[in-house]
Amino acid sequence: MIPFAIGGLQLNTSGLRDNLPYMNAKLDYFMYLFPWVQMVVFSELAAYGPNPAKAEPLPGPAERNFQEMAAKHKIWVVTGSLVEILNGQHYNTLSVIDPTGKVIGRYRKMFPFLPYEEGTTCGGSFFVFDVPDVGRFGVSICYDMWFPETTRVLASMGAEVILHPTLTNTIDRDVELCIARANAATNQCFMIDINGVGDGGNGKSIMCGPNGEVLHQFGSNEEMVPMEIDLERVRRSREVGMRGLGQPLKSFRDSEVIFPVYAPGGKNTEYLQSLGPLAKMSRGSRAGLDEATQA
Repeated sequence: MIPFAIGGLQLNTSGLRDNLPYMNAKLDYFMYLFPWVQMVVFSELAAYGPNPAKAEPLPGPAERNFQEMAAKHKIWVVTGSLVEILNGQHYNTLSVIDPTGKVIGRYRKMFPFLPYEEGTTCGGSFFVFDVPDVGRFGVSICYDMWFPETTRVLASMGAEVILHPTLTNTIDRDVELCIARANAATNQCFMIDINGVGDGGNGKSIMCGPNGEVLHQFGSNEEMVPMEIDLERVRRSREVGMRGLGQPLKSFRDSEVIFPVYAPGGKNTEYLQSLGPLAKMSRGSRAGLDEATQA
């Protein structure tokens, strides 16, 4: 058994104010209740919300606050994310901080939720990290999960646990719960998907095991949940198959299939180009209407 305790903090945060004092206080209480937790994961953009006026360069004051949290409680902290400004561009960026308070890496969201998350630049690098004597962890943010290639690459890099902060306050949250379970099963890994509540999301965070099973699904109110996972379950699943059955990572490794959509220029197919621009929908529906009717 390789036990590791992760806390998912589904907090009620504002999209406009500085939420860091509140997050500090909630973490203090959480660690008072559950001092055996070794890592905490906040939701996407929990610190300041999706507010470009609060964008900070990294390192910066908000990140230093998270570093102090980690060092105070001697835990790993996944910051959720904040709006980072770098070379005049805005990124949706999370930091991973070790129990000494050191930032060991940052990840910039690869798939901003366009066209709604307009003004956010796409990140271009995957990020995995090792917890000594435990295992390898990978990170992604919110809409990244909708693109199965992101989780597959992290698993191919050896990630056994995917830490996935999100800010979902829309009616597609039920679909995301299915995607989280599917990603866990097809990549034979733990999936820790943490949403916020209030302005920070509609809750329903989910923690999934390497068989795609639900370890815990949160409700729609604030919840702070400690969960001990066993990374040996991932290694066993990848060795003998999910529930002793499918071995998708080995099959992916051994496959001779070349997917043409991933070849240079493969995404520029006639059909994909026919879908039109990536833009917000306009008012009213054109479904089933010809030009004469619309006129």
